Amino acid sequence: MLVEGPVEVVLEDGSTQRSDRFTVALCTCRRSRRFPWCDTSHRRRARGTADGHGDSPGGGGSSSTG
Repeated sequence: MLVEGPVEVVLEDGSTQRSDRFTVALCTCRRSRRFPWCDTSHRRRARGTADGHGDSPGGGGSSSTG
């Protein structure tokens, strides 16, 4: 999610993160290593699945047959 800055984000634990950039990307998938800022990790790191195979480099996701 793109937000016009400067921005101050209050995290769940009550701490704050500030960015003075003109535009910032906020992470909404929680896969960013720089959370709450988006670092495009969602492009590289697939969501985990119940069987644990979701973190494969190619995206792993489900495939359709038919």
